[in-house]
Amino acid sequence: MATIDGRPAQYGVTLKQLRELMELRGSEGIERLESEFGGILELTKKLYSSPTNGLSGNASDMEHRRQTFGSNVIPPKPPKTFLTLVWEALQDVTLIILQVAAVVSLGLSFYKPPAESKSGPQEGNTEVGQHDEGEEEAGWIEGVAILISVAVVVFVTAFNDYTKEKQFRGLQSRIEGEHKFSVIRGGEVHDIGVGDIVVGDICQIKYGDLLPTDGILIQSNDLKIDESSLTGESDHVKKGADTDPMVLSGTHVMEGSGKMLVTAVGVNSQAGIIFTLLGAAADEEEVEAKKRKKEAKKQRKKQKKGDLGEELIVANPNKQGEGEAAAVTGNSHHATANSANADGDVRNNKHSKEEEEGEEGGPTGGGGHDKSVLQAKLTKLAIQIGYAGSFIAVLTVVILIVRFCVQTFVLEGKPWDTFYANHFVKFFIIGVTVLVVAVPEGLPLAVTLSLAYSVKKMMKDNNLVRHLDACETMGNATAICSDKTGTLTTNRMTVVQSFICSEDHKTTPKFESLPHAVGDLLVNAISINSAYTSRVLPGDNPGDLPKQVGNKTECALLGFVMDLGKSYQVIRDEITEENFHRVYTFNSVRKSMSTVVPRNGGYRIYTKGASEIVMKKCSFIHGKDGRLENLTRSMQERLVREVIEPMACNGLRTISVAYRDFVTGKAEINQVHFDSEPNWDDEDNIINNMTCLCIVGIEDPVRPEVPDAIRKCQRAGITVRMVTGDNINTARSIASKCGILRPGDNSLILEGKEFNRRVRDASGKIQQHLIDKVWPSLRVLARSSPTDKYTLVRGIIESKVSANREVVAVTGDGTNDGPALKIADVGFAMGIAGTDVAKEASDIILTDDNFTSIVKAVMWGRNVYDSIAKFLQFQLTVNVVAVVVAFVGACAINDSPLKAVQMLWVNLIMDTLASLALATEAPTPDLLLRKPYGRTKPLISRTMMKNILGQAMYMICVIFVLLFYGDKLLDIDSGRYADIRDPPSQHFTIIFNTFVMMTLFNEINARKIHGQRNVFQGFFTNPIFYSIWLSTLASQIVIVQFGGVAFSTQALSLELWLWCLLFGCGVLLWGQVVTSIPTKKLPKNVFSYGSGEPINDPIADLASEDKLDSDGKDSKRTGQILWIRGLTRLQTQIRVVNAFRQGLDARPSNPNLAAVLKKQTSLSKRLSQGSSLEYADMCPDPEELTVPEIDVERLSSHSHTETAV
Repeated sequence: MATIDGRPAQYGVTLKQLRELMELRGSEGIERLESEFGGILELTKKLYSSPTNGLSGNASDMEHRRQTFGSNVIPPKPPKTFLTLVWEALQDVTLIILQVAAVVSLGLSFYKPPAESKSGPQEGNTEVGQHDEGEEEAGWIEGVAILISVAVVVFVTAFNDYTKEKQFRGLQSRIEGEHKFSVIRGGEVHDIGVGDIVVGDICQIKYGDLLPTDGILIQSNDLKIDESSLTGESDHVKKGADTDPMVLSGTHVMEGSGKMLVTAVGVNSQAGIIFTLLGAAADEEEVEAKKRKKEAKKQRKKQKKGDLGEELIVANPNKQGEGEAAAVTGNSHHATANSANADGDVRNNKHSKEEEEGEEGGPTGGGGHDKSVLQAKLTKLAIQIGYAGSFIAVLTVVILIVRFCVQTFVLEGKPWDTFYANHFVKFFIIGVTVLVVAVPEGLPLAVTLSLAYSVKKMMKDNNLVRHLDACETMGNATAICSDKTGTLTTNRMTVVQSFICSEDHKTTPKFESLPHAVGDLLVNAISINSAYTSRVLPGDNPGDLPKQVGNKTECALLGFVMDLGKSYQVIRDEITEENFHRVYTFNSVRKSMSTVVPRNGGYRIYTKGASEIVMKKCSFIHGKDGRLENLTRSMQERLVREVIEPMACNGLRTISVAYRDFVTGKAEINQVHFDSEPNWDDEDNIINNMTCLCIVGIEDPVRPEVPDAIRKCQRAGITVRMVTGDNINTARSIASKCGILRPGDNSLILEGKEFNRRVRDASGKIQQHLIDKVWPSLRVLARSSPTDKYTLVRGIIESKVSANREVVAVTGDGTNDGPALKIADVGFAMGIAGTDVAKEASDIILTDDNFTSIVKAVMWGRNVYDSIAKFLQFQLTVNVVAVVVAFVGACAINDSPLKAVQMLWVNLIMDTLASLALATEAPTPDLLLRKPYGRTKPLISRTMMKNILGQAMYMICVIFVLLFYGDKLLDIDSGRYADIRDPPSQHFTIIFNTFVMMTLFNEINARKIHGQRNVFQGFFTNPIFYSIWLSTLASQIVIVQFGGVAFSTQALSLELWLWCLLFGCGVLLWGQVVTSIPTKKLPKNVFSYGSGEPINDPIADLASEDKLDSDGKDSKRTGQILWIRGLTRLQTQIRVVNAFRQGLDARPSNPNLAAVLKKQTSLSKRLSQGSSLEYADMCPDPEELTVPEIDVERLSSHSHTETAV
């Protein structure tokens, strides 16, 4: 018989049996478990595992289990190939127009009209001499050059997309790699990656965990699970080995702890089955969409008249979806059409809008309705520039054609000749290239590059960005609500003071000095009534401090036991978790933890928690020499005044430890006699009349770097508030040490209760006007609950007190911090102390739990904003110059001084290379010396507008001087009024070269946007910038000297090169003149642009699923979106941004997810569906497809190491 790791290779249970078992709930599940498998212990044996020792961890055993039961990985969707991305980039309308024009130009260059040799059109101007036949034959080169330029643009775009997608996947796997889980292997507890968990593993589950697999409970304490991500039911489900032992992947542990046997992983787990369903549905829909496209084409051919859209709906009511719309727009990123909807009514924009808002709310957090500030401003600006650019492009073409026709056919009276078609194609190409240059399609690329670069660098600064937009939003932050423990403090806790038996100990007392009974009680109370996952381990090297694993407060208490000279592990080995009768786990309401253990036929309850709260539940205390004394109200007040408050004022966290006995026989004064089982659910009566053992003061020192970081925040116009569950005196002491509280600034320090009293009206409802009276001066909120935190954050965000809406960042680590993290503009979760639930709700994970990392995030956020502003200043200058020159050239000399291929090269410099160069500037500390920009600040400031217009004036003047007088000044032949077949002239080559030189030197100017004079400062700290700058310069030299007909250039002499460089360098000198103009005297409205609160705009529609009406009813809207999409090359870049956003959100945007989730009210239904499509066809009307946002998030959480769904 084959064996694996010394055991039989055949398991006592099959994968099918385990899958069927996990579909049952409650008593049904227990019944099947008992009847078919003989109970949980027997099932554990059948899987060759052990409840106490777990699996052996042997590599061959692990591999065999993966082969038999599957691995805990959901296979990712394969990434798009490079060729697919090239094909998508080619779908761009402006590029298609250019390609067609180039092909026509190419065809015409080879076409020789028979009459041309004898009576070809004569020259209309005497300035240009006879044509060289060789040059005429080289007419094909321009067409080829345009095609090559288009190919370069396409490949650069595709390469950018490809690298972004790769980077995103790397980030995704990094986020997933963070998710660890506790399993028992070989009798030891190990934290392993969730992808390494196998069937048969014994997992320890605790408060805040996100379950990565399905399992059956072996033992549990007060366990409550939130299964809303699977069932849609928001009530927490009570779980227990005897009541309902089935726990499912993708659900959250909201209270308690336990131990479970893993029974299903990966695609066989309940969440995995849903993911598989969704994936299958999406694939089938893609096939359906293609079929419908073909059918629609056939019908179009057959049917020439009538309302095509209406008949299509009649002919195919159930299959009409968004496939056609997606096909028309060429945006294949959202390949999944909503064909599976029962009614398929894509015209119902109400649902789409809600869904879009949900999508947009995710990345930025801001209450689920705000788009990224920068994104909104940029898209608005890009579209307006696009409108202006397209108008000028059309006007240029019209003027060129009209002028040519009037000149040739009216004034000169020449007859039409087929050769003249060349002129019209050339004019058309010029118009399209003006459009290409005018439209700032590099803006979204610059945003993506800047964000992607920042995200990568922020990882080194301990910021793991989950939602890309959070990085930029952080730059606008005006308020930070921070936790205390671990963020402002080191989270390395030690007991430094204790009050035992009426004696105050400033150091740890010797165990022998304590009354024996009290000492034993104290050691037992701490060892048993702490999570068994909390441990103090020896340091890695001799002399190192001990390692604290688990809850740091509990670790401090366990360290206290060790300092007393006792071992907590001996007591834990004697009283295992299986012996516990009941556990009341710590939560934000109780602020304490209690454990009930059987003892001599009765029970003993151990309790620990916030000192003043536990004290109120005590009626007795051990006094001098361990004597039992009554703890009266006056004595409690004296203890608070003389012991607890002095400790708290020194910044110590105070914890009280107490106990209570339930006995069957004669009861002592502090014991309770019982005949029948106590009602353990009546917590208030059970945890009462306790006996206090001790009060300890735990020190958690302030991180040394925090005070300086908070000073930087305050200087940068960011208000830091501390929100903590700790005692008000401890909070005040730590806030003062950090610098949050400063002498004489009238700061408000409130406890949660007082805060609630102030912000609620007589009926108990929260009122915004009452919050507005509190938050501006509030600096410390102590003894606060997560609800208080949520109320405060929401109140600040919704306040209208400030001129600009406050942008709030929040830190959180607990499960209940989820709502506050979600509503905040930027939610920071703790990477070390944070629960999985908090991490899921956050935008950024602080991998070192350190406040200084938040300050670095602010710096990076502001840097993103500045990088985009630099690029904008640079690009708009070039846009203005290129468009004006092309337009005036068309009007004045019937030609554009800048040829099509040259403009495409300038466009490449502007869009791709400059965005890469300017978006990768590293942040400097100077960024923290200014106030936040605010949501309504103009995107283009007065200083920037001054620079743009000033530089544009210089460039336009230089080009026009060269255009009209350059031939005389430089003593060269004129290139004006040249015929279409003439060779390139030095004259126009100089204009092109000078324009590029000025553009290059202006790129250096653009590095500063706040009026700084030294534009070279930090020039050599950014190798990407100067490498791109120098390579662009080298490329320009090659193009001018060797470009020839392809680039419409003629080689220049050294003297002419020096003239070009001189005009180029003049930009730097002129920049100093422009900087000297006082900005404050410029009118605000005229010289600033892009201000006002961001509003929803057409790009939001482009970025979401296409909502075009396939029957063309809403033709205005459809036409507008199609036109905008065709006008700009924004779609490709937006797809990259969205790939980031969707992936980092890990939130599938397919409405079928909502539908599938909605149908999950009965989990057993899930596998009974015939096919995934049939399953999705049961979806209700789109209007009803609304699922609470957090539930969708939870399902698509990283409970498995899937890369992207």
